This record gives sequence, structure tokens and C-alpha cells, in this order.
Amino acid sequence: MTLISPARLLRPLVACVLALLVAGCDLPQTGDTQPGTPARLGSEAAARQFALVVQTVEPEIERYCRARRADGRCAFRIAIDHRRRSAPNAFQTLDENGQPVLIFTLALIADMRNPDELAFVMAHEASHHILDHLGQQRRYAEQGAREYAEIAARSGASKSAVRRASAMGAAFTARSYSKQFELQADALGTRIAFTAGYDPLIGAQYFTRIPDPGEEFLGSHPPNSERMATVRQALASM
Repeated sequence: MTLISPARLLRPLVACVLALLVAGCDLPQTGDTQPGTPARLGSEAAARQFALVVQTVEPEIERYCRARRADGRCAFRIAIDHRRRSAPNAFQTLDENGQPVLIFTLALIADMRNPDELAFVMAHEASHHILDHLGQQRRYAEQGAREYAEIAARSGASKSAVRRASAMGAAFTARSYSKQFELQADALGTRIAFTAGYDPLIGAQYFTRIPDPGEEFLGSHPPNSERMATVRQALASM
């Protein structure tokens, strides 16, 4: 894992990302066949694109964060997962001090076809922290665990059965809110990307190049059509 502080110096950031991309030269290809699909960028262009988007989007992310969070946990850091076999992915987590970290795999950086896509993904992941989705998910999981355990205990279940019920309650309750969180992050991410100077509608076209989760029961992500509608609605409300 390579951490990149939100430095304003462009050249060192480009060099760092480029070195990682070149080292990961066997990145998987998506094999796009749909007409009109933007071409994959070369390593140098992808590195420069990533660095430019970090430079322009990260200040907006912090500005939105400080306006919405009272705890001051808005010192975002960017991390690159340089494992060459990692699938295209981006996610938000916290460091040991509770500060937000946005993690991008090399495969995702290489698969971003334009800066609007990358800016939207970055703003979306940051929105999970700004909206405290990790904290909410933890609280919902704890509540679900307690409720399921209490029901099992009242029914006379064994201790092991109560533990299983508690684990199931935590997983079910946390997962039941995941689609809602994704749409909330899409809406706020749209606003952040737009104010940073990018087109969220173009950025959200990335959804058309990934599998559509559809209406999968207990799926973690909403249908792509619903996500696109959320982006359009957020733009219309600005």
C-alpha cells in the first residue's frame, strides 16, 4: 500500500503514480466491445490524470467535509493498492487516528477513461466518510446483533445459537442499509465533482461498464439505472 498525501506538487505525484502503474504492467484488460466506449489510457496519461484529479477534487472534498462534520476528521489521504492482481476497486476507510483514507487499486486507476469518471468515483468514496456511513453501519450492526440475540435468547436457544443469531443480525441489518448509503454517496459525490469542475453525468457513465447488480436481494449496491437517476436528480437540484 502506497500512501499519497494530498500534496499540491503535481510532478512528484505523477512520478509516483506512473512508477506504480508501470510496475503493474500486467493489469487486466476489460475487453470493451461496445461502440462508443472511451479508449483505455496509457500508463503516463493515467498517472497524470490521477494526479490532476487528486489536486482538484481533494480540496473540495475537505471543504464539504469540514462544513458537515463537527469532529474535524477531514484530513483525507489517498492510498494506492499496488498489488497487481487486485480487481478495479476504490473504497474509504479510516487510519489509526480516525482520519479518512481513500484507497484506489492500480487496476481502477488504469481503467478510468476520463477525469470525470475518476473525479466522480473519488467524490463518491469521500462522501461515505463525510456522511459517516462507516459509523452508521457499525451502529446499525450493533443494534441488529442485540435484537436478534434477544429474540433467540427469549426463545430458549442455546448459547451457540444466540451467538449465531447475533452475528446474523449484525450482517443482515448492516447490509440492509448499504444501497441507501450508496445512493446518498452518489448524490453528494455529484455535487462535489461538479463544484470541482467535472461533469458527474459523464463520470457516472462508468456504471455502464461494470456489471449491473440489478435488484439482487441483500445486494450491496443499487441498480445502475437507479444510480444514474440519482445523479441526474442531484444535478437538477443544484
